[in-house]
This record gives sequence, C-alpha cells and structure tokens, in this order.
Amino acid sequence: QVQLVESGGGLVQAGGSLRLSCTASGRTFSRYPMGWFRQAPGKEREFVAAISWAGGSTRYAESVKGRFTISRDNAKNTVYLQMNSLKPEDTALYYCAADADSAVPRAYPGVYAYWGRGTQVTVSS
Repeated sequence: QVQLVESGGGLVQAGGSLRLSCTASGRTFSRYPMGWFRQAPGKEREFVAAISWAGGSTRYAESVKGRFTISRDNAKNTVYLQMNSLKPEDTALYYCAADADSAVPRAYPGVYAYWGRGTQVTVSS
C-alpha cells in the first residue's frame, strides 16, 4: 500500500513558476514509476508527466514539454513537478499517482494504482 500526499500548489501569475511535491509513505516507493495528472473543472483527468522508478526515463504531455520537469528523490520518497512559464490553461487540480504494474512511465491514468488527493494550481492572466 502506498499513500501519496501532494503539496506546493497555489495562485501564480501567468509566466510564473511553481514546484509541486508528492511524498509517499511505504518502502516500495522506489520501485514504482510515478505520474502527474491534472483535472480542470468540467474536463477529464489528463496526463501531465511521468518518470520511471529510477528516474532515467521520463515522458511529458505535448502541452507541457519544455515548460515542466518531473524528477524524483527516492531517498526522500518524493517526486517533484517543476512548472515554469505557467499559463492560465494550466489551472487545474494536480494529482500524483504510482504505477505498481510497470517499469516504464505510462500516460494512461487507468493503470495507476495509487493516487493522492491533489493540490490546486491556479494561474491568473
């Protein structure tokens, strides 16, 4: 069992930056690829970024490539999402998730077994 807690969300102006953190409980965190997803009001949950268990492989949604960076520190049981050049369309509730059935980062939310409760990111224009 893995419990995930996100933090770092907030209100920021367009063009600004935020760094989200997701801290996991449980000793198996380092075995799991991790992902970040987001959901805006009235929209489906969408993939943002994912990282392999060792951090050597990452993948990103086209909409955030070049602006967001996912990373992890297995010694701290934490995965990060550095978000730069934020846009109003990045406004959403951001979730982290753990994939217990793969060794590579995946984009489909249905394969992730464990989810946090989310942290709100609001970007003003």
